Amino acid sequence: MADATDEIRLEPCEPGRLTPDELKTLFLFEKLTGEQLAWIAEHGCTMRVPAGGLVLREGDPADQFFVLLSGTISLTRRVGQDDVQTVRTEQRGVYMGATNAYLRDDGVPQNYMGSMRALSDSEFFVLSARDFGHLMREWFPMAIHLLEGLALGMRNSQAAIGERQRLQALGALSAGLMHELNNPAAAAARATGALRERVAAMRMKLGKLAKGKVAPDRLTALLELQEEVIERAAKAPVRTAMEIADLEDELGDWMDERGVTNGWDVAPIFAQGGIDTGCLTEILNRLEAPELLDQAIHWIGYALETEQLMSDIEDATGRVSSLVNAAKQYSHVDRSAHQWIDVHGGLDSTLVMLAHKIGDRVRVVKEYDRTLPQVPAHPAELNQVWTNLIDNAVQAMSGAGTLTVRTYREDDRVVVSIGDTGPGVPDEIKKRVFEPFFTTKAVGEGTGLGLDISYRIVVNGHGGDISLQSVPGDTRFLVRLPLSEPASA
Repeated sequence: MADATDEIRLEPCEPGRLTPDELKTLFLFEKLTGEQLAWIAEHGCTMRVPAGGLVLREGDPADQFFVLLSGTISLTRRVGQDDVQTVRTEQRGVYMGATNAYLRDDGVPQNYMGSMRALSDSEFFVLSARDFGHLMREWFPMAIHLLEGLALGMRNSQAAIGERQRLQALGALSAGLMHELNNPAAAAARATGALRERVAAMRMKLGKLAKGKVAPDRLTALLELQEEVIERAAKAPVRTAMEIADLEDELGDWMDERGVTNGWDVAPIFAQGGIDTGCLTEILNRLEAPELLDQAIHWIGYALETEQLMSDIEDATGRVSSLVNAAKQYSHVDRSAHQWIDVHGGLDSTLVMLAHKIGDRVRVVKEYDRTLPQVPAHPAELNQVWTNLIDNAVQAMSGAGTLTVRTYREDDRVVVSIGDTGPGVPDEIKKRVFEPFFTTKAVGEGTGLGLDISYRIVVNGHGGDISLQSVPGDTRFLVRLPLSEPASA
């Protein structure tokens, strides 16, 4: 593994060891003129590296351009705590190192994009990045314009499209949050208006009762009975819609038989509160004034409906509060950028924020290991990863299927698995899913940067790893996060 403790062991450079004719045997230089070959021979040198030696390290300043003359080398990229071999070759003439030295200085540091190690005793022809950049710009000006346009254009496009994608994601999340907030807010507003009407009617009904020939002790008993009915309704078992409908019929018939005005309008209120005919009979017996039953039933009905409306308002405002808390948890606006976190909080808040996208036809299964330790992370960035992966999973299932969010421990890492029951990812596409701008979605539906951004957040930002496992009906993205601070943090 090419870590910071590895020592780069290059033997002293030997200027002028290759002649122009020898340089011409390398495919990179075979079309150059004699004058150009002489210039390269004068400015270049050869280096030897013993077997096992590190030639260049990923992340170091890219100050040399290497051409392999003999031996076998491997190129690796760091993924989390591991070095993944990307190239192994012994082909004479292959080049690596400061391959972008010709780009104009735009303030972005140029570093080696990978590490190179000699697997056997190897020899290289070496040019400094400065000399290689000079010859490219002087000898091939048109090609440099094209190459610069390609490299810088892709970098700028990626930045612009990435920013646009983040804005679109923010807009979609904001619209979804507003939609989720609107439902309970509208319900609370409706319940508040209805409550005002019921309270006013209850005051009027109480006034009518007070004017009637009701003995003070009977009125007091009725008030006590009202409280008992409300308490009984609060403790009533949950009934099915069919059971409530049957109870409405029984209550309506009971009220009809005793001449209660508009009894069929009041019956649903009592049925919703779980009040049966036995309770109505008890009201009648304790009232001891059958002629006041009509007003008493309506008055208690108003009280029951008032309680139901207040419960609706409490539920609606509680839903608003939970959504606001989920949004704060998702954005981490009131917390530090880097902290130790429980990954489940971010997963839950992301599921809440994406509820409108997930919809009713997707079954969400949570398989959490709540014993997992906290991990060092940038939680707002990880929530962006969860958003991308969950959104992709829902789209892959065309909005219908099972979304499984699972967490578990694997050695010294916490693993978050986000799976779907979609058609799967073909083998020829699996290796490209993390490439920038690669997408299988229709034009305008995807930028191809969601997984690229997720990869960079997990791998570069957290020292973790993200991988894909997919067969038809079972696709999983596995995010592995280290339990300790990465060395670069």
